[in-house]
Order: sequence, then structure tokens, then C-alpha cells
Amino acid sequence: MRHAGGWRVIEPALSVVIATKSYAAPGKNQRVVLRDLRFTVQPGERVAVVGPSGCGKTTLMRVIAGLDRKFEGRVTRPGGGGRLAMVFQEPALVPWRTVEDNIALVHPALATKALDRLYEALGLAGHRHQFPGQLSLGLARRVALLRAFAVNPGLLLLDEPFVSLDEAMATRLRAELASMLVAGAVTTLLVTHDLDEAVKLCSRVLLLSGQPATLAEDVVLERSTMSDTGLRDDLSRRIARHGLAS
Repeated sequence: MRHAGGWRVIEPALSVVIATKSYAAPGKNQRVVLRDLRFTVQPGERVAVVGPSGCGKTTLMRVIAGLDRKFEGRVTRPGGGGRLAMVFQEPALVPWRTVEDNIALVHPALATKALDRLYEALGLAGHRHQFPGQLSLGLARRVALLRAFAVNPGLLLLDEPFVSLDEAMATRLRAELASMLVAGAVTTLLVTHDLDEAVKLCSRVLLLSGQPATLAEDVVLERSTMSDTGLRDDLSRRIARHGLAS
């Protein structure tokens, strides 16, 4: 937060400017995956990223997370906004450590009461001493969410966190996630193919084009004038208009 000319200016929680992001394939030319991609996310805002399969959404998340630094452009996360946490498509738990030990790897100093509240909120209180191989996929995904929230993130990156779950389990986890995001006012960027998920969890949707991916449209979800069903249908029409497959 800073002051300019008497006005209070709130800095974005995330600023992304990617001129190009390319990969080199053996014996082939560079393949450009992302191009001219620019957007900001404000503190506490929840933004979904939607685009065709293989267009570079996961690459974008890895660039933002700092896991891939080989790109032209810049990603800015203002200091003092808390830690960054990311939930991958796979839970990515250490198989030879218990649930408790997996959480302790990320944040060993987390206060017991705070951790207990997270276990209760995600229905994991009875699974603390189990190993990942003893958990269902739904439980493993809950552990991944708990691990992300355990660091008290200032920015949360979610890369299709509920993919491959049955609809009943995905619906339950979305509801649990939504309550946690609202309670913590967590700035969130969510990659999803599910328009219902985008509408239920986010207030804004970035529609990415094909290859190389660029920003086709930045859509603010107008909840004051549309129902969730209306918002989803509006997104579907926009995707069709841009010739995109979600």
C-alpha cells in the first residue's frame, strides 16, 4: 500500500507480464507457449484461469510460483503479503511420512491450535497419523489443501485441485475451500476446466486463447445481475465466441 498525490493506492497482490515463454524441443525450433500475457490480481481477489487443454495454464502457474524462471517478462508479488502456497494437480505428498509429518515439512512451527482448526475444518482429524498410501484420493487432496493453508498464504495458486474426483466429492471440497478462502480473504489464482467451479469459487475469470496462449478476455462475474447459472452460461457463450474449448 502506498500514497500518491493524497490518494491511497493499493498495490496488486500479483502482477504478471509475460512477453514470451518458450520451450525447446530436441531437433526442433523453440515452441512459444505463452505470449503477451498481462494481468494483475488485487489483494483478497479470487481469479480463475480457463483455457483449452494444453494451452499453457500449468506453465503459467509454474512461472508465477517461481518454479520456472526461463521466460521474458516479470512477475511481481509485493513483499509483506504473506507466503505463497501452491496446490498441484496431484497431491504431491511424501509417501514415507505421515500426514502430520507432511504438514510439518512445510511449516514445523505452526501453532497447535491453528493446526487443529485446519484438521477439523477439512475433516482430517482422524487421519493425522496415516501415510499417504492409506488415504483415498479425496483425503489426499484435503491434505494438500491443509498443507497450503498451513503456511497462511498471501497468495494461493490452485492448479485443478479437484481434477479426477467424483462430482460429489469435488462439490464437497469446493464448498470447504470456498469457506476457507472467504474466511481468510486469501488472494487466489485457480486453474480449472470446470465453469461451475470457476463461478462458485471466483469473482473474475481470465479466458486464455490457444497456442501460444494469450489473454482473450478478462471477465468480471457480475453477481448482482446474474445467478450462478447465468454466469456459467455467459462464460460458455464467451468461450464459444472466441473459438475456445474449455
